[in-house]
Amino acid sequence: MAATPPSPRPSDADTRRRIIRATAALLQQQGYESTSVKRIAGTAQASPSSVYHFFPGGKQELAIEAMHHGAREFGEMLAAGLASSADPAEATAACALLLADDLRRSDWSDGCPVAVTALETIGRVPGLQEAATQALTRWQDLVTTKLTGSGIPSAEARSLAGTVISMLEGAELLSRVTADDTPLRDAAVHLAQLVRAAPRV
Repeated sequence: MAATPPSPRPSDADTRRRIIRATAALLQQQGYESTSVKRIAGTAQASPSSVYHFFPGGKQELAIEAMHHGAREFGEMLAAGLASSADPAEATAACALLLADDLRRSDWSDGCPVAVTALETIGRVPGLQEAATQALTRWQDLVTTKLTGSGIPSAEARSLAGTVISMLEGAELLSRVTADDTPLRDAAVHLAQLVRAAPRV
């Protein structure tokens, strides 16, 4: 009887991805200061030595990678919402509704780690602040492109896009704290009103 072949070992890329995702989840749930490398390793089903192998800079380097990961995921959600309708008001509202649905499915735990981590470490961990600034700028760029495509002048579109991101981030925080998606669903209504009222060229 032939011997059973050994199970394939996870690739380095898979292990690295697990570590980043685990870090992002822990930052969402408990913040930067309460997240240790040991906890990250346990959540990722990896050894602490593996964590330091991929991320010699330890928790700070990992947190930056996790923020980039969270920023990409949030950006993908924004892009999906913005592409859901040719009407920029409906598309902007869809972003809030998608975020509400994601939060409810995760039992209020899967918010974006970017803003929370940046606020907790502002002025103390420059790399994290820079990663957060890059993320917020990219998100604002996505919304600005949608708004200018509907005829809103670029300066007004940029300003309004900043308001959209601010409202989404604030409503997400309220929804997580209250375990209720009403703030995000209210935000969807008011964002649509703001976009419809914006001047066109």
